[in-house]
Amino acid sequence: MPRSVLIALTSHRALGDTGRDTGFFVGEAAHPWKVFTDAGYTVDLASVAGGVPPQDGLDADDPVQQQFLADERVAAQLAATPALADVDPAAYDAVFLAGGHGTMWDFPDDPHLAAIARSVYEAGGVVSAVCHGPSGLVNLTLSDGTHLVEGKRVSAFTNDEETAVGLAEVVPFLLQTRLEERGAKHSGAPNFAAHVVRDGRLVTGQNPASAAGVAEAVLEALSEAQRS
Repeated sequence: MPRSVLIALTSHRALGDTGRDTGFFVGEAAHPWKVFTDAGYTVDLASVAGGVPPQDGLDADDPVQQQFLADERVAAQLAATPALADVDPAAYDAVFLAGGHGTMWDFPDDPHLAAIARSVYEAGGVVSAVCHGPSGLVNLTLSDGTHLVEGKRVSAFTNDEETAVGLAEVVPFLLQTRLEERGAKHSGAPNFAAHVVRDGRLVTGQNPASAAGVAEAVLEALSEAQRS
């Protein structure tokens, strides 16, 4: 099998009608990228629309984010990400849906993101997401028509956290609620505390603090899958 992971990024910039910008949360791509890269995996970046994906939440004092943005291969990819429509899912062991509020607008109904995640999962790979990244799971169905998250344990940015950041009335839906409506068994930790949930080959995390932990759990799931 290839040792490659795809990190999917939002292309959505407008934070509802607030007049503020959003995008992918840099730390939620950077920390998983480092975990995967350090483990010997090739990491590719792609976005919903392709091109330069909008960034949000940059912490210029975070050395991992500094390393991520300074990496020549990462910089080249961020300057011209392929669109998800042009990605071959067969090239990847796992797909990681990075968060950021932008995902709430373009992840749920993107057919190419759904097709990639479905293909990776049904081929025995790992589907993972963190914070608002699980918005890409709310409408994701498998080939038999069932929702991937149905009956599975998951975590995502909680309703309480959305309220705490003042965006519960801005986002198009509450992520925790929508996942629960799809039959997922959502669990959450206290606001902004790290929380990772793994249910077989589905790995999800609650918030930015969970990003590295999700990636580490992905590696565990990949190791088990490759042994079986």
